Amino acid sequence: MHIRKNDLVAVVAGNEAGKTGKIMKVIPGKNRVVIKGVKVIYKHVKPSQKNPQGGRIQKETSISAANVLPVCQNRSCKKNGLGVRIKKKVLENGAKLRTCVYCGVEISSDE
Repeated sequence: MHIRKNDLVAVVAGNEAGKTGKIMKVIPGKNRVVIKGVKVIYKHVKPSQKNPQGGRIQKETSISAANVLPVCQNRSCKKNGLGVRIKKKVLENGAKLRTCVYCGVEISSDE
């Protein structure tokens, strides 16, 4: 996948288009991601020992990974703060880099 956990991404399609957030979970088998603060739903919870009150809780749900792009945070990039396409490079020592197509700066996830 072109995105990883803890990447800052922008949603570019769907009902949540225009929002940005950090990836909390990646589900590669289904090509989906969970983003903090994006596509928040209410889940109705029955009373239990863990949650004796029950009620409604807010929870982020997954969206398609095809609808998100990583955000370039390079200030001199023409797409600063927007979703950008990435280019993957393999270095001579075998390390893999993800770089911004527009400015060439490495896009790294904050781990």
